[in-house]
Amino acid sequence: MSEEYAECLLENKYHEGCPGCKVDQTKRLRRGFPIWELCTVWIIVLCTALPISSLFPFLYFMIGDFDIAKKEEDIGFYAGFVGCSFMLGRALTSVIWGIVADRYGRKPVILIGTASVVIFNTLFGLSLNFWMAIITRFCLGSFNGLLGPIKAYAMEIFRDEYQGLALSAVSTAWGIGLIIGPALGGFLAQPAKQYPNLFSEDSIFGRFPYFLPCFAISVFAFLVTLISLRIPETLHNHKFDDDESLDALKALSHDPESHKATERNEESSLLKNWPLISSIIVYCIFSLHDMAYTEIFSLWANSPRKYGGLGYSSSDVGSVLAISGVGLLIFQLSLYSYVERLLGPVIVTRISGSLALVILACYPLIAKLTGFALTLTLNSASVAKNVLSVSAITGLFILQNKAVRQDQRGAANGIAMTAMSMFKAIGPAAAGIIFSWSEKRQDASFLPGTQMVFFILNVVLALGVVMTFKPFLAETQQH
Repeated sequence: MSEEYAECLLENKYHEGCPGCKVDQTKRLRRGFPIWELCTVWIIVLCTALPISSLFPFLYFMIGDFDIAKKEEDIGFYAGFVGCSFMLGRALTSVIWGIVADRYGRKPVILIGTASVVIFNTLFGLSLNFWMAIITRFCLGSFNGLLGPIKAYAMEIFRDEYQGLALSAVSTAWGIGLIIGPALGGFLAQPAKQYPNLFSEDSIFGRFPYFLPCFAISVFAFLVTLISLRIPETLHNHKFDDDESLDALKALSHDPESHKATERNEESSLLKNWPLISSIIVYCIFSLHDMAYTEIFSLWANSPRKYGGLGYSSSDVGSVLAISGVGLLIFQLSLYSYVERLLGPVIVTRISGSLALVILACYPLIAKLTGFALTLTLNSASVAKNVLSVSAITGLFILQNKAVRQDQRGAANGIAMTAMSMFKAIGPAAAGIIFSWSEKRQDASFLPGTQMVFFILNVVLALGVVMTFKPFLAETQQH
């Protein structure tokens, strides 16, 4: 009887012409696996993640071509500013896009985000100088505010039993985009030099050697924008003023916990929610480390052997990152959910961070290898490092979403995105400056050359690992 009455109340709360109510009704009637919704969420997140780090494999050479660096050792310094401009733009606008998504709907923000990739990523590939590169990347970041709204959309479009899958799809697509992006950048940059039989020096791809990877991502983003036109809006366009129905529903359960929760929620503030804030802080430290590592890995691999680098071309870096992407995809789809269920998100983050410390400490030694030994060791280390990084980030992502009620997730994700973007903006700029400085101290007695860079990266990572312990990181108790 109670269930029938609850269903009846829910039916009565249906508002004609409200897209959110229409989605809720469809969810209640639907049975079966939501494959279309999963695929759309996946490609939208992939589209927004691809341009973020696709420039790193060729950024070293791009800055060199701009002739802004006086000496080769200074390239890293300028590369850092181009690298961080995207995240700076996103940090300044994430909260605004969150507010727009809550007021006008998720779909407009998603469409603006995917369309901005088409426009500004294409313009970045056509950059004529250092400042054009910085401005186009900043604009790309400023308009790319859909990661928070797509998380809210994913929670709203899926039935309750598939919401865990929806969140893991967002973080997996994000992690894979951050690895496939640089792989595309590595393989497709300087096509006239890499593939002279296909591209001539006189063609647009010869005159703009870094346009092809940007153009390829923009074409994908254009297709995603067309697909996104078909997704439903999930935001309710009416006020929830049916208090009697809500009270009747709560009374049905005869659950004293619901009354306690109501009182607590009225007082609750996201900024006073320590389980949420602590997980966001740790998330920021790991994000800072990840973004700095992504830039340093490419700069280190591209820089000459005499400076402690590997002397790799952009396509060599692309190969390493492509292998890492495949390794990550296999791990995330097959093992991660089992490991997370077995150990819990806190332990997964802690173990992942600790193992990554060991791997990172070996990187300066890898530079001393040559031939097959170098290829095998570097690829193994890169796969392991990326798997551990994404595992740690996904664990923290799960903690954040468990720390708040469903109706607070949009705002909570907005806070997390803003904080993360600020730290990720610091990452490449600091990494570029430190890398450039380390190349000038080859003969130092304490941690010469790139040893200093990897040592500083490990210090940041160690700080993140220490923060995963109590009393700092508080996990929400599930009742």
